[in-house]
Amino acid sequence: MNTMRKPVVGLALGSGSARGWGHIGVLRALEQAAVRPDLICGSSIGALVGAAYAVGELDRFEQWVLGLGFAEVVSFMDFNLSGGMLKGERLMNFFRRNFTDRPVEGLDLPFAAVATSLYSGTEVWLRSGSTAEAVRASMALPGLFTPVQRDGRLLVDGGLVNPVPVSLARAMGADIVIAVDLNADILGRHLRPEPAAPDKGVERGAWMRRLQENLGSLLPEPSADEPRLPSMLDVLTSSLNIMQVRITRSRMAGEPPEAVVAPRLAHLGLLDFHRAREAIDAGHRAAEASLPFLRELGLGK
Repeated sequence: MNTMRKPVVGLALGSGSARGWGHIGVLRALEQAAVRPDLICGSSIGALVGAAYAVGELDRFEQWVLGLGFAEVVSFMDFNLSGGMLKGERLMNFFRRNFTDRPVEGLDLPFAAVATSLYSGTEVWLRSGSTAEAVRASMALPGLFTPVQRDGRLLVDGGLVNPVPVSLARAMGADIVIAVDLNADILGRHLRPEPAAPDKGVERGAWMRRLQENLGSLLPEPSADEPRLPSMLDVLTSSLNIMQVRITRSRMAGEPPEAVVAPRLAHLGLLDFHRAREAIDAGHRAAEASLPFLRELGLGK
């Protein structure tokens, strides 16, 4: 009697802020190739997209994402003076109103999110309770979003300790892990100025530039022969990018997935959430390029 079982396929969706919409394109390409995960987990923005997939609402979520314009992105920015610049409640309240918030343990597709304990620095796996609250904790990027209190712990972004949670997918029972790394091409490019594209509109990134200019006004002007330093936000986000790239490389060396999908998304900024079409298309292309190898693993058609 043949007792061989079908291997359990897990998706590990990585952190990357606005680059995270690329996960949607990856999921679409895998669906089209009949590569269906048995479980999904995510860190930061990967937790948000993973949750939408796990609750069966990726179609509606994608339509919402594609409809995000400059004004909508700004409307979610609830500025705060303690814990982080943004509270993040407007975004999560919108998510709760428009998308199903079921308990993590009650989802049809097994799902989990990664967060970080701010006080101990330990990695926290969120595998029960409110899905929306798990996502909010996993996305609490230090300095940007305020931390989340949960079960007596103060939680921040999961990307600090496990940017691409291959280890969590293994712990959930995955035999084959497909990891989606959104930051593979970011080093060396994250501070280069990007030339304006004529078809993207003059409002692209305008609110961020205004914020940077306001913060920059607190600093003395450089002399004529002294190069202008990047803004505080550029330094903060670029430093986080460097940290997450290094941690990802180290952890995936010790906990290698069977396959890595790495969309080229370095041209997108931290909060370019209104550029979803670009990110989704890049994710779709990257996943399509990985399909021959996935077929060698016996996945898809």
